[in-house]
Amino acid sequence: MVTPVASSSGAADLVAVGKIVKPFGVRGDVRVLSLSDVPGRIQGLKQVTLVAPSGRTVSASVTRLREERGGFVVGFDVFSTPEEAAVFRGGLIKIARDQVPPLPEGQYYECDLIGLTVRDEAGRLVGTLEEIVATGGHPVFAVRREGKEVLIPATRSVIASVDVTGRTMTVRGIEELLDA
Repeated sequence: MVTPVASSSGAADLVAVGKIVKPFGVRGDVRVLSLSDVPGRIQGLKQVTLVAPSGRTVSASVTRLREERGGFVVGFDVFSTPEEAAVFRGGLIKIARDQVPPLPEGQYYECDLIGLTVRDEAGRLVGTLEEIVATGGHPVFAVRREGKEVLIPATRSVIASVDVTGRTMTVRGIEELLDA
């Protein structure tokens, strides 16, 4: 089974590990939702890159961190007021790819899968993997081509191969999905 782990990232050398939910308190701390399946990932953060929804990026050091209500409250050296932190509401906390542990065979980071060219076993273009949708069971890959979307189950029976380096994924048994 192909199991996506972690979260998407726009930059090839950075991987998103957390999302800034909103400012917290008067010192510029923020509530953070973990996007990582790696235990202790957020607690171990020291140096990060913050990416605001506007695209603005800034390097930051973690100055305070505590777990609270299913998430974290984090202080960064670049925020001293709630107004400064509010600019990054909805933004991402990213770390360098070399800080990301390798995954077992058959598992991939979402950021490595987004943008893959998807083809069927006959070599016909299905589209580009644009989104990974979490469901109650297995994830589903949203593949788009020419304005059409195909939802492909992320299971071993459907995903024939993944070539992250070659930026391709091969799928099988989806003819009925393509005809719909």
